[in-house]
Amino acid sequence: LPACRDSKLFIKDLHFDEVPVRIYLPKAPSASKRRGVIFFHGGCGIFGSIRCCERICRYIARKSDSVVVSVGYRLSPEYKYPTQTLDCLNTTVHFLKTAENYGVDPGRVIVCGDSAGGTFTATVCQELVNRRDLPKIRAQVLIYPFLQALNFNLPSHQKNAFTAFLSRERAVRFILMYLGKDCSMKEAVLAGSHVPESMNLKYSKWINPELIPEVFKVGYKPPLPTSFLPHVHEETKELLKTRLSPLLAEDAVVCCLPDTCIITCQHDVLRDDGLLYKQRLEDNNVKVSWYHVEEGFH
Repeated sequence: LPACRDSKLFIKDLHFDEVPVRIYLPKAPSASKRRGVIFFHGGCGIFGSIRCCERICRYIARKSDSVVVSVGYRLSPEYKYPTQTLDCLNTTVHFLKTAENYGVDPGRVIVCGDSAGGTFTATVCQELVNRRDLPKIRAQVLIYPFLQALNFNLPSHQKNAFTAFLSRERAVRFILMYLGKDCSMKEAVLAGSHVPESMNLKYSKWINPELIPEVFKVGYKPPLPTSFLPHVHEETKELLKTRLSPLLAEDAVVCCLPDTCIITCQHDVLRDDGLLYKQRLEDNNVKVSWYHVEEGFH
C-alpha cells in the first residue's frame, strides 16, 4: 500500500540496498541536522510489514522531530533466515553512510524495534561494534525484545505461558517456523533438550532465574531436569548463535554497545529476556534506561 499523506511529514517509499524502506521526514525546517531513527517491525521474521508500523513511525517522527526509516525486510519462509537480519544490517549501514542526504546527523542515529524487531536491533548493534568505517550507533531501543533461545523456562515463561497473542508454545513454534525447522521439535526445545549441559553451565552466569528480581518471581517453580537430545541440538544450532540469541554475546562485545532503552511488559513471555539483557548491559557499564509496563502485554 502507498504511504498516506501527513500534514507534518514528507513520507517517501525508497530502497536501501534493494530493501524497501519508508522514510518519514518532518516538513518544518530545522536549524541543525536532525536525529535519525531506524525502525524494525516485529512479527518473528514471518509476519508484519512497513504498513503495520505506520502509526508508530509517524508518531516518533512528529513527537521527536526525527527522520524515521521504517525497514521492510524480506520475510521467512519465502526468504530464508538470516535474510531478515542481513536486510536490517544492510539498511542500517546504508543509512549511516547516507544520513546527511536526509538532513540527519550520522552521529545521532538510533536503532529501534519491537519484539523480533528488538532482536534485529540488538543483533545489528552487536555486529557493528567493530566497524571502524562507520559512525557509531548513538542508542538502541528494544521494545519487549526476544533475546535468547537457550531457556524457555524462566519466570516470565511460566507466568505468561498461556497469555493471549504470544503464548510460550506459540513463541517457540514461530521461531522454528522462522528458521525453517520442523515444528515437531517444539516440545523438546520448550523443555530445554536442545542445549548441551556444557552450554547451560557456560551461560548460566547470564541466563538464570536467580538473576531475575524477586518481585518478578512470585509463584515460580524450577522445572524438572530433562535429557539432552543431540539430534534436536544438531537441527536447531541456530537457536544458540548470537544472531538469534544476542544475550549470548561475549562481554567484549556487550561492553561496546551504545546507550540502551529497554521496554518490558508484565504479561509477556519475553519479559525476562529484557530484564536479563538490562543486567548484562549494566554489568558492562552500558547506560540503560528501563521502562516496565506493569499492566502491559506483548
